[in-house]
Amino acid sequence: MAKGEGAESGSAAGLLPTSILQVGERPAQVKEQKKKQQLSICNKLCYAVGGAPYQVTGCALGFFLQIYLLDVAQVDPFSASIILFVGRAWDAFTDPLVGFCISKSSWTRLGRLMPWIIFSTPLAIIAYFLIWFVPDFPQGQALWYLLFYCLFQTLVTCFHVPYSALTMFISTEQSERDSATAYRMTVEVLGTVLGTAIQGQIVGQADMPCLEDPSDSAVALEDANRTQSITSLRETQNAYLLAAGVIASIYVICAVILVLGVREQREPYESQQAEPMSFFRGLRLVMSHGPYVRLIAGFLFTSLAFMLVEGNFALFCTYTLGFRNEFQNLLLAIMLSATFTIPLWQWFLTRFGKKTAVYVGISSAVPFLILVALMESNLIVTYVVAVAAGISVAAAFLLPWSMLPDVIDDFHLKQPHSHGTEPIFFSFYVFFTKFASGVSLGVSTLSLDFAGYRTRGCSQPAPVRFTLKMLVTMAPIALILLGLLLFKLYPIDEEKRRQNKKALQALREEASSSGCSDTDSTELASIL
Repeated sequence: MAKGEGAESGSAAGLLPTSILQVGERPAQVKEQKKKQQLSICNKLCYAVGGAPYQVTGCALGFFLQIYLLDVAQVDPFSASIILFVGRAWDAFTDPLVGFCISKSSWTRLGRLMPWIIFSTPLAIIAYFLIWFVPDFPQGQALWYLLFYCLFQTLVTCFHVPYSALTMFISTEQSERDSATAYRMTVEVLGTVLGTAIQGQIVGQADMPCLEDPSDSAVALEDANRTQSITSLRETQNAYLLAAGVIASIYVICAVILVLGVREQREPYESQQAEPMSFFRGLRLVMSHGPYVRLIAGFLFTSLAFMLVEGNFALFCTYTLGFRNEFQNLLLAIMLSATFTIPLWQWFLTRFGKKTAVYVGISSAVPFLILVALMESNLIVTYVVAVAAGISVAAAFLLPWSMLPDVIDDFHLKQPHSHGTEPIFFSFYVFFTKFASGVSLGVSTLSLDFAGYRTRGCSQPAPVRFTLKMLVTMAPIALILLGLLLFKLYPIDEEKRRQNKKALQALREEASSSGCSDTDSTELASIL
Protein backbone atom coordinates (compact mmCIF):
# COMPACT_ATOMS: atom_id res chain seq x y z
CA MET A 1 0.00 0.00 0.00
CA ALA A 2 2.77 2.39 0.94
CA LYS A 3 4.65 1.48 -2.22
CA GLY A 4 1.54 2.12 -4.29
CA GLU A 5 1.05 5.61 -2.74
CA GLY A 6 4.65 6.42 -3.50
CA ALA A 7 4.34 5.36 -7.11
CA GLU A 8 1.16 7.42 -7.54
CA SER A 9 2.87 10.40 -6.03
CA GLY A 10 5.83 9.94 -8.33
CA SER A 11 3.66 9.78 -11.44
CA ALA A 12 1.86 12.94 -10.38
CA ALA A 13 5.22 14.61 -9.90
CA GLY A 14 6.12 13.79 -13.46
CA LEU A 15 2.94 15.42 -14.75
CA LEU A 16 2.88 18.63 -12.67
CA PRO A 17 4.91 21.73 -13.51
CA THR A 18 7.91 22.36 -11.30
CA SER A 19 6.56 25.77 -10.32
CA ILE A 20 3.79 24.06 -8.34
CA LEU A 21 6.00 21.59 -6.55
CA GLN A 22 9.03 23.72 -5.77
CA VAL A 23 7.40 26.20 -3.46
CA GLY A 24 10.45 26.07 -1.23
CA GLU A 25 12.53 27.53 -3.99
CA ARG A 26 10.50 30.75 -4.14
CA PRO A 27 12.86 32.65 -1.79
CA ALA A 28 15.60 32.02 -4.33
CA GLN A 29 13.32 33.42 -7.01
CA VAL A 30 12.65 36.44 -4.83
CA LYS A 31 16.39 36.98 -4.40
CA GLU A 32 16.87 36.74 -8.13
CA GLN A 33 14.03 39.19 -8.67
CA LYS A 34 15.61 41.55 -6.14
CA LYS A 35 18.88 41.32 -8.01
CA LYS A 36 17.10 42.36 -11.18
CA GLN A 37 15.93 45.52 -9.40
CA GLN A 38 19.54 46.62 -8.90
CA LEU A 39 20.53 49.44 -11.23
CA SER A 40 23.84 49.62 -13.02
CA ILE A 41 25.97 52.75 -12.81
CA CYS A 42 25.10 53.41 -16.45
CA ASN A 43 21.36 53.25 -15.65
CA LYS A 44 21.78 55.64 -12.74
CA LEU A 45 23.83 58.07 -14.79
CA CYS A 46 21.32 58.06 -17.66
CA TYR A 47 18.52 58.66 -15.16
CA ALA A 48 20.50 61.40 -13.41
CA VAL A 49 21.31 63.23 -16.65
CA GLY A 50 17.57 63.73 -17.19
CA GLY A 51 17.49 66.14 -14.26
CA ALA A 52 19.96 68.55 -15.85
CA PRO A 53 17.60 70.31 -18.35
CA TYR A 54 15.25 71.54 -15.65
CA GLN A 55 18.12 72.79 -13.48
CA VAL A 56 20.15 74.38 -16.28
CA THR A 57 17.19 76.38 -17.57
CA GLY A 58 15.79 77.02 -14.09
CA CYS A 59 19.12 78.30 -12.82
CA ALA A 60 19.56 80.66 -15.77
CA LEU A 61 16.02 81.99 -15.36
CA GLY A 62 16.18 82.16 -11.57
CA PHE A 63 19.45 84.05 -11.34
CA PHE A 64 19.32 86.18 -14.48
CA LEU A 65 15.73 86.77 -15.67
CA GLN A 66 15.01 89.54 -13.19
CA ILE A 67 18.12 91.58 -14.04
CA TYR A 68 17.59 90.78 -17.74
CA LEU A 69 14.05 92.17 -17.74
CA LEU A 70 15.02 95.26 -15.78
CA ASP A 71 18.36 96.22 -17.35
CA VAL A 72 18.52 94.53 -20.79
CA ALA A 73 14.93 94.34 -22.04
CA GLN A 74 14.25 97.56 -20.08
CA VAL A 75 10.85 96.46 -18.81
CA ASP A 76 9.60 98.70 -16.00
CA PRO A 77 9.82 97.15 -12.50
CA PHE A 78 6.04 96.85 -12.04
CA SER A 79 5.59 94.97 -15.35
CA ALA A 80 8.62 92.81 -14.54
CA SER A 81 7.05 91.86 -11.19
CA ILE A 82 3.83 90.88 -13.00
CA ILE A 83 5.79 88.75 -15.50
CA LEU A 84 7.76 86.97 -12.78
CA PHE A 85 4.81 86.37 -10.47
CA VAL A 86 2.26 85.33 -13.10
CA GLY A 87 4.84 83.15 -14.88
CA ARG A 88 5.72 81.31 -11.68
CA ALA A 89 2.09 81.09 -10.53
CA TRP A 90 1.11 79.65 -13.91
CA ASP A 91 4.04 77.25 -13.67
CA ALA A 92 2.76 76.14 -10.27
CA PHE A 93 -0.76 75.64 -11.61
CA THR A 94 0.43 73.49 -14.50
CA ASP A 95 2.10 70.97 -12.16
CA PRO A 96 -1.11 69.43 -10.76
CA LEU A 97 -2.71 69.81 -14.20
CA VAL A 98 0.06 67.78 -15.82
CA GLY A 99 -0.01 65.38 -12.89
CA PHE A 100 -3.73 64.86 -13.53
CA CYS A 101 -3.13 64.18 -17.23
CA ILE A 102 -0.30 61.75 -16.46
CA SER A 103 -2.47 59.87 -13.96
CA LYS A 104 -4.98 59.37 -16.78
CA SER A 105 -2.30 58.19 -19.21
CA SER A 106 -2.15 54.53 -20.06
CA TRP A 107 1.00 52.44 -20.28
CA THR A 108 2.56 52.36 -23.74
CA ARG A 109 5.50 50.53 -25.24
CA LEU A 110 7.69 53.42 -24.04
CA GLY A 111 6.04 53.51 -20.61
CA ARG A 112 3.56 55.92 -19.11
CA LEU A 113 5.94 58.81 -18.41
CA MET A 114 8.46 58.78 -21.28
CA PRO A 115 6.06 59.99 -24.02
CA TRP A 116 5.54 63.22 -22.10
CA ILE A 117 9.28 63.80 -21.92
CA ILE A 118 9.81 63.05 -25.61
CA PHE A 119 7.08 65.24 -27.06
CA SER A 120 7.57 68.27 -24.80
CA THR A 121 11.31 68.67 -25.43
CA PRO A 122 11.42 70.30 -28.92
CA LEU A 123 8.67 72.81 -28.11
CA ALA A 124 10.27 73.70 -24.78
CA ILE A 125 13.62 74.68 -26.29
CA ILE A 126 11.91 76.97 -28.84
CA ALA A 127 9.95 78.75 -26.11
CA TYR A 128 13.09 79.03 -23.94
CA PHE A 129 15.07 80.69 -26.72
CA LEU A 130 12.31 83.26 -27.34
CA ILE A 131 12.31 84.29 -23.68
CA TRP A 132 15.79 85.76 -24.21
CA PHE A 133 14.91 87.55 -27.44
CA VAL A 134 14.18 91.31 -27.32
CA PRO A 135 11.35 92.12 -29.79
CA ASP A 136 11.32 95.34 -31.82
CA PHE A 137 7.95 96.52 -30.50
CA PRO A 138 8.51 98.17 -27.09
CA GLN A 139 4.80 98.54 -26.36
CA GLY A 140 4.18 94.80 -26.38
CA GLN A 141 7.37 93.59 -24.71
CA ALA A 142 5.73 92.76 -21.39
CA LEU A 143 3.10 90.62 -23.12
CA TRP A 144 5.81 88.89 -25.22
CA TYR A 145 7.83 87.86 -22.17
CA LEU A 146 4.74 86.84 -20.21
CA LEU A 147 3.49 84.66 -23.09
CA PHE A 148 6.72 82.79 -23.75
CA TYR A 149 7.65 82.54 -20.08
CA CYS A 150 4.31 80.87 -19.31
CA LEU A 151 4.58 78.66 -22.43
CA PHE A 152 8.04 77.48 -21.49
CA GLN A 153 7.02 76.79 -17.89
CA THR A 154 4.12 74.66 -19.16
CA LEU A 155 6.35 72.63 -21.47
CA VAL A 156 9.15 72.16 -18.97
CA THR A 157 6.53 70.97 -16.49
CA CYS A 158 5.51 68.32 -19.03
CA PHE A 159 9.15 67.19 -18.83
CA HIS A 160 9.89 67.56 -15.14
CA VAL A 161 6.76 66.13 -13.48
CA PRO A 162 6.99 62.76 -15.28
CA TYR A 163 10.75 62.76 -14.76
CA SER A 164 10.30 63.33 -11.02
CA ALA A 165 7.71 60.56 -10.81
CA LEU A 166 10.10 58.27 -12.70
CA THR A 167 12.00 57.85 -9.41
CA MET A 168 9.33 55.40 -8.28
CA PHE A 169 9.52 53.36 -11.51
CA ILE A 170 13.24 52.79 -12.02
CA SER A 171 13.41 50.28 -9.15
CA THR A 172 11.31 48.95 -6.27
CA GLU A 173 14.32 48.88 -3.92
CA GLN A 174 14.61 51.83 -1.50
CA SER A 175 18.40 51.68 -1.50
CA GLU A 176 18.57 51.72 -5.29
CA ARG A 177 16.17 54.66 -5.48
CA ASP A 178 18.17 56.57 -2.84
CA SER A 179 21.39 55.87 -4.72
CA ALA A 180 19.84 56.96 -8.04
CA THR A 181 18.51 60.09 -6.32
CA ALA A 182 22.03 60.93 -5.11
CA TYR A 183 23.31 60.55 -8.68
CA ARG A 184 20.45 62.72 -9.87
CA MET A 185 21.10 65.46 -7.32
CA THR A 186 24.79 65.50 -8.20
CA VAL A 187 24.00 65.92 -11.88
CA GLU A 188 21.31 68.50 -11.12
CA VAL A 189 23.76 70.58 -9.11
CA LEU A 190 26.20 70.18 -11.99
CA GLY A 191 23.33 71.45 -14.14
CA THR A 192 23.08 74.55 -12.01
CA VAL A 193 26.85 74.96 -12.35
CA LEU A 194 26.49 74.69 -16.12
CA GLY A 195 23.58 77.12 -16.16
CA THR A 196 25.48 79.57 -13.99
CA ALA A 197 28.73 79.19 -15.91
CA ILE A 198 27.21 79.38 -19.39
CA GLN A 199 24.81 82.22 -18.70
CA GLY A 200 27.12 84.12 -16.37
CA GLN A 201 30.37 83.82 -18.30
CA ILE A 202 28.87 84.49 -21.75
CA VAL A 203 26.79 87.42 -20.53
CA GLY A 204 29.66 88.65 -18.37
CA GLN A 205 31.84 89.10 -21.45
CA ALA A 206 29.43 91.72 -22.81
CA ASP A 207 29.89 95.34 -21.74
CA MET A 208 26.56 96.20 -20.10
CA PRO A 209 26.11 100.01 -20.13
CA CYS A 210 24.71 101.81 -17.09
CA LEU A 211 23.54 105.33 -16.27
CA GLU A 212 25.84 107.39 -14.05
CA ASP A 213 23.50 110.34 -13.49
CA PRO A 214 20.68 109.45 -11.12
CA SER A 215 18.66 112.55 -12.10
CA ASP A 216 16.52 112.68 -15.22
CA SER A 217 17.27 109.09 -16.15
CA ALA A 218 14.88 109.22 -19.12
CA VAL A 219 16.91 111.95 -20.83
CA ALA A 220 20.16 110.24 -19.96
CA LEU A 221 18.85 106.97 -21.35
CA GLU A 222 17.80 108.67 -24.60
CA ASP A 223 21.24 110.25 -25.02
CA ALA A 224 22.98 106.97 -24.26
CA ASN A 225 20.87 105.09 -26.78
CA ARG A 226 21.77 107.58 -29.50
CA THR A 227 25.49 106.99 -29.07
CA GLN A 228 27.72 104.25 -27.75
CA SER A 229 25.19 102.74 -25.33
CA ILE A 230 22.97 101.27 -28.03
CA THR A 231 25.89 99.21 -29.39
CA SER A 232 26.79 97.87 -25.95
CA LEU A 233 23.16 97.05 -25.21
CA ARG A 234 22.83 95.15 -28.48
CA GLU A 235 25.98 93.16 -27.65
CA THR A 236 24.49 92.25 -24.28
CA GLN A 237 21.23 91.14 -25.91
CA ASN A 238 23.16 88.95 -28.37
CA ALA A 239 25.14 87.46 -25.49
CA TYR A 240 21.90 86.40 -23.80
CA LEU A 241 20.73 84.80 -27.07
CA LEU A 242 24.01 82.90 -27.45
CA ALA A 243 23.74 81.58 -23.89
CA ALA A 244 20.14 80.53 -24.57
CA GLY A 245 21.22 78.59 -27.67
CA VAL A 246 23.94 76.71 -25.77
CA ILE A 247 21.57 75.83 -22.91
CA ALA A 248 18.88 74.67 -25.36
CA SER A 249 21.40 72.29 -26.95
CA ILE A 250 22.25 70.82 -23.54
CA TYR A 251 18.51 70.34 -22.89
CA VAL A 252 18.11 68.22 -26.05
CA ILE A 253 21.23 66.10 -25.43
CA CYS A 254 20.21 65.27 -21.85
CA ALA A 255 16.66 64.37 -22.91
CA VAL A 256 17.97 61.95 -25.54
CA ILE A 257 20.29 60.24 -23.02
CA LEU A 258 17.41 59.86 -20.54
CA VAL A 259 15.03 58.32 -23.09
CA LEU A 260 17.62 55.88 -24.43
CA GLY A 261 19.11 54.84 -21.09
CA VAL A 262 16.15 54.40 -18.71
CA ARG A 263 13.26 51.92 -18.72
CA GLU A 264 10.14 52.22 -16.58
CA GLN A 265 9.17 49.31 -14.32
CA ARG A 266 5.74 48.58 -12.89
CA GLU A 267 5.09 47.43 -9.33
CA PRO A 268 3.95 43.76 -9.19
CA TYR A 269 0.88 44.61 -7.12
CA GLU A 270 0.03 47.55 -9.41
CA SER A 271 -0.16 45.43 -12.54
CA GLN A 272 -2.85 43.29 -10.92
CA GLN A 273 -5.19 46.27 -10.55
CA ALA A 274 -7.83 46.67 -13.24
CA GLU A 275 -7.98 50.48 -13.43
CA PRO A 276 -6.25 53.37 -11.68
CA MET A 277 -8.31 55.44 -9.26
CA SER A 278 -9.72 58.80 -10.30
CA PHE A 279 -7.44 61.83 -10.03
CA PHE A 280 -9.60 63.69 -7.52
CA ARG A 281 -9.98 60.67 -5.26
CA GLY A 282 -6.23 60.17 -5.45
CA LEU A 283 -5.67 63.86 -4.71
CA ARG A 284 -7.95 63.68 -1.68
CA LEU A 285 -6.07 60.66 -0.35
CA VAL A 286 -2.66 62.22 -1.03
CA MET A 287 -3.47 65.55 0.61
CA SER A 288 -4.91 63.78 3.66
CA HIS A 289 -1.70 61.78 4.13
CA GLY A 290 -0.12 63.36 7.21
CA PRO A 291 3.59 62.75 6.49
CA TYR A 292 3.23 64.27 3.02
CA VAL A 293 1.55 67.43 4.31
CA ARG A 294 4.20 67.90 7.00
CA LEU A 295 7.05 67.31 4.56
CA ILE A 296 5.61 69.82 2.09
CA ALA A 297 5.08 72.42 4.82
CA GLY A 298 8.67 72.18 6.01
CA PHE A 299 10.28 72.29 2.59
CA LEU A 300 7.89 75.03 1.43
CA PHE A 301 9.50 77.53 3.79
CA THR A 302 13.09 76.35 3.37
CA SER A 303 12.72 76.33 -0.42
CA LEU A 304 11.24 79.82 -0.32
CA ALA A 305 14.29 80.98 1.64
CA PHE A 306 16.75 79.72 -0.98
CA MET A 307 14.56 81.07 -3.81
CA LEU A 308 14.68 84.54 -2.31
CA VAL A 309 18.46 84.33 -2.29
CA GLU A 310 18.55 82.95 -5.83
CA GLY A 311 16.19 85.54 -7.31
CA ASN A 312 17.93 88.58 -5.80
CA PHE A 313 21.56 87.45 -5.64
CA ALA A 314 22.66 89.07 -8.91
CA LEU A 315 21.16 92.44 -7.96
CA PHE A 316 22.50 92.12 -4.40
CA CYS A 317 26.06 91.51 -5.62
CA THR A 318 25.82 94.25 -8.23
CA TYR A 319 24.34 97.07 -6.17
CA THR A 320 24.63 96.28 -2.45
CA LEU A 321 28.10 94.69 -2.41
CA GLY A 322 29.32 96.59 -5.47
CA PHE A 323 30.67 93.52 -7.32
CA ARG A 324 29.13 94.25 -10.73
CA ASN A 325 31.72 92.17 -12.60
CA GLU A 326 32.02 89.37 -10.02
CA PHE A 327 28.50 88.14 -9.34
CA GLN A 328 28.64 85.41 -12.01
CA ASN A 329 31.88 84.09 -10.48
CA LEU A 330 30.33 84.12 -7.00
CA LEU A 331 27.38 82.13 -8.33
CA LEU A 332 29.80 79.65 -9.85
CA ALA A 333 31.61 79.29 -6.50
CA ILE A 334 28.31 78.48 -4.75
CA MET A 335 27.30 75.85 -7.30
CA LEU A 336 30.72 74.19 -7.49
CA SER A 337 30.78 73.92 -3.70
CA ALA A 338 27.28 72.39 -3.78
CA THR A 339 28.31 69.90 -6.46
CA PHE A 340 31.29 68.58 -4.51
CA THR A 341 29.34 68.22 -1.26
CA ILE A 342 26.34 66.24 -2.63
CA PRO A 343 28.20 62.89 -2.04
CA LEU A 344 29.02 64.09 1.48
CA TRP A 345 25.33 64.66 2.25
CA GLN A 346 24.39 61.31 0.70
CA TRP A 347 26.85 59.63 3.08
CA PHE A 348 25.59 61.74 5.99
CA LEU A 349 21.90 60.88 5.51
CA THR A 350 22.79 57.20 5.15
CA ARG A 351 24.88 57.27 8.32
CA PHE A 352 22.82 59.57 10.56
CA GLY A 353 19.35 59.63 8.98
CA LYS A 354 17.46 62.02 6.74
CA LYS A 355 15.84 64.15 9.45
CA THR A 356 19.23 64.79 11.06
CA ALA A 357 20.63 65.72 7.66
CA VAL A 358 17.79 68.24 7.22
CA TYR A 359 18.55 69.98 10.52
CA VAL A 360 22.32 70.05 10.06
CA GLY A 361 22.39 70.79 6.33
CA ILE A 362 19.80 73.52 5.99
CA SER A 363 20.57 75.28 9.28
CA SER A 364 24.23 75.55 8.28
CA ALA A 365 23.27 78.41 5.93
CA VAL A 366 22.09 80.64 8.77
CA PRO A 367 25.50 81.73 10.20
CA PHE A 368 26.77 82.67 6.75
CA LEU A 369 23.64 84.65 5.90
CA ILE A 370 24.07 86.54 9.19
CA LEU A 371 27.71 87.21 8.26
CA VAL A 372 26.66 88.62 4.88
CA ALA A 373 24.13 90.89 6.60
CA LEU A 374 26.66 92.28 9.09
CA MET A 375 29.88 92.54 7.11
CA GLU A 376 31.06 95.37 4.91
CA SER A 377 31.71 94.77 1.23
CA ASN A 378 34.76 92.48 1.05
CA LEU A 379 35.38 90.29 -1.99
CA ILE A 380 37.53 87.63 -0.28
CA VAL A 381 35.09 87.18 2.60
CA THR A 382 32.22 87.06 0.10
CA TYR A 383 33.89 84.19 -1.78
CA VAL A 384 34.41 82.29 1.50
CA VAL A 385 30.74 82.78 2.38
CA ALA A 386 29.72 81.67 -1.13
CA VAL A 387 31.67 78.41 -0.84
CA ALA A 388 30.23 77.73 2.61
CA ALA A 389 26.70 78.54 1.45
CA GLY A 390 27.07 75.99 -1.34
CA ILE A 391 27.28 73.23 1.30
CA SER A 392 23.80 74.14 2.54
CA VAL A 393 22.48 74.49 -1.02
CA ALA A 394 23.56 70.88 -1.67
CA ALA A 395 21.48 69.67 1.28
CA ALA A 396 18.49 71.70 0.08
CA PHE A 397 18.82 70.08 -3.35
CA LEU A 398 19.18 66.48 -2.20
CA LEU A 399 16.92 66.02 0.79
CA PRO A 400 13.40 66.79 -0.54
CA TRP A 401 13.74 64.37 -3.45
CA SER A 402 15.31 61.75 -1.20
CA MET A 403 12.47 61.95 1.35
CA LEU A 404 9.49 62.04 -1.02
CA PRO A 405 9.84 58.33 -2.01
CA ASP A 406 9.72 57.43 1.70
CA VAL A 407 6.41 59.27 2.02
CA ILE A 408 5.04 57.47 -1.06
CA ASP A 409 6.11 54.10 0.33
CA ASP A 410 4.31 54.92 3.58
CA PHE A 411 1.21 55.89 1.59
CA HIS A 412 1.30 52.63 -0.40
CA LEU A 413 1.30 50.64 2.82
CA LYS A 414 -1.74 52.49 4.12
CA GLN A 415 -3.49 52.50 0.73
CA PRO A 416 -2.20 49.34 -1.03
CA HIS A 417 -4.82 49.47 -3.78
CA SER A 418 -4.29 53.17 -4.57
CA HIS A 419 -1.80 52.98 -7.41
CA GLY A 420 -1.06 55.65 -10.01
CA THR A 421 -0.76 58.43 -7.41
CA GLU A 422 3.00 59.02 -7.77
CA PRO A 423 2.62 61.94 -10.23
CA ILE A 424 0.22 63.60 -7.78
CA PHE A 425 2.76 63.43 -4.96
CA PHE A 426 5.56 64.92 -7.04
CA SER A 427 3.45 67.45 -8.98
CA PHE A 428 1.86 68.99 -5.88
CA TYR A 429 5.21 69.21 -4.10
CA VAL A 430 6.56 71.11 -7.11
CA PHE A 431 3.31 73.13 -7.26
CA PHE A 432 3.75 74.52 -3.75
CA THR A 433 7.45 75.28 -4.17
CA LYS A 434 6.91 76.99 -7.53
CA PHE A 435 4.00 79.03 -6.24
CA ALA A 436 6.17 80.14 -3.34
CA SER A 437 8.89 81.02 -5.84
CA GLY A 438 6.43 83.15 -7.82
CA VAL A 439 5.37 84.96 -4.67
CA SER A 440 9.01 85.57 -3.69
CA LEU A 441 9.98 86.95 -7.11
CA GLY A 442 6.86 89.11 -7.40
CA VAL A 443 7.19 90.53 -3.89
CA SER A 444 10.94 91.07 -4.37
CA THR A 445 10.53 93.04 -7.59
CA LEU A 446 7.61 95.07 -6.21
CA SER A 447 9.66 95.85 -3.10
CA LEU A 448 12.48 97.14 -5.29
CA ASP A 449 9.98 99.25 -7.24
CA PHE A 450 8.63 100.82 -4.04
CA ALA A 451 12.20 101.39 -2.81
CA GLY A 452 12.97 103.42 -5.97
CA TYR A 453 14.88 101.01 -8.23
CA ARG A 454 16.46 102.76 -11.25
CA THR A 455 16.65 100.75 -14.48
CA ARG A 456 20.24 100.34 -15.72
CA GLY A 457 21.61 102.53 -12.98
CA CYS A 458 25.31 102.21 -12.17
CA SER A 459 24.28 102.54 -8.53
CA GLN A 460 21.03 102.43 -6.59
CA PRO A 461 19.57 104.55 -3.80
CA ALA A 462 20.20 103.49 -0.19
CA PRO A 463 16.62 102.14 0.28
CA VAL A 464 17.11 99.77 -2.69
CA ARG A 465 20.43 98.49 -1.31
CA PHE A 466 18.87 97.95 2.12
CA THR A 467 15.87 96.14 0.59
CA LEU A 468 18.18 93.81 -1.32
CA LYS A 469 20.13 93.04 1.86
CA MET A 470 16.91 92.15 3.71
CA LEU A 471 15.69 89.98 0.81
CA VAL A 472 18.96 88.00 0.67
CA THR A 473 19.74 87.69 4.40
CA MET A 474 17.12 88.32 7.10
CA ALA A 475 14.02 87.09 5.25
CA PRO A 476 15.64 83.74 4.27
CA ILE A 477 16.90 83.24 7.85
CA ALA A 478 13.38 83.65 9.26
CA LEU A 479 11.94 81.24 6.66
CA ILE A 480 14.63 78.60 7.32
CA LEU A 481 13.97 78.67 11.07
CA LEU A 482 10.22 78.35 10.52
CA GLY A 483 10.72 75.43 8.13
CA LEU A 484 12.97 73.59 10.59
CA LEU A 485 10.34 73.97 13.32
CA LEU A 486 7.78 72.34 11.01
CA PHE A 487 10.13 69.42 10.36
CA LYS A 488 9.77 68.47 14.03
CA LEU A 489 6.28 67.20 13.10
CA TYR A 490 7.53 64.93 10.29
CA PRO A 491 6.95 61.34 11.53
CA ILE A 492 9.09 59.14 9.25
CA ASP A 493 12.43 58.53 10.95
CA GLU A 494 14.96 55.80 10.18
CA GLU A 495 13.17 53.17 12.28
CA LYS A 496 9.90 53.88 10.49
CA ARG A 497 11.67 53.66 7.13
CA ARG A 498 13.06 50.22 7.97
CA GLN A 499 9.63 48.98 9.04
CA ASN A 500 8.06 50.29 5.82
CA LYS A 501 10.76 48.66 3.73
CA LYS A 502 10.11 45.23 5.28
CA ALA A 503 6.34 45.60 4.93
CA LEU A 504 6.59 46.66 1.29
CA GLN A 505 8.90 43.77 0.49
CA ALA A 506 6.38 41.37 2.02
CA LEU A 507 3.62 42.98 -0.04
CA ARG A 508 5.60 42.55 -3.27
CA GLU A 509 6.43 38.92 -2.46
CA GLU A 510 2.77 38.25 -1.70
CA ALA A 511 1.75 39.85 -5.01
CA SER A 512 4.34 37.78 -6.91
CA SER A 513 3.28 34.61 -5.10
CA SER A 514 -0.41 35.20 -5.79
CA GLY A 515 0.40 35.78 -9.45
CA CYS A 516 2.31 32.48 -9.55
CA SER A 517 -0.47 30.68 -7.67
CA ASP A 518 -3.11 31.82 -10.15
CA THR A 519 -1.00 30.61 -13.06
CA ASP A 520 -0.23 27.31 -11.33
CA SER A 521 -3.90 26.65 -10.55
CA THR A 522 -4.81 27.19 -14.18
CA GLU A 523 -2.08 24.79 -15.33
CA LEU A 524 -3.14 22.17 -12.77
CA ALA A 525 -6.79 22.38 -13.82
CA SER A 526 -5.91 21.95 -17.49
CA ILE A 527 -3.71 18.91 -16.73
CA LEU A 528 -6.29 17.17 -14.52
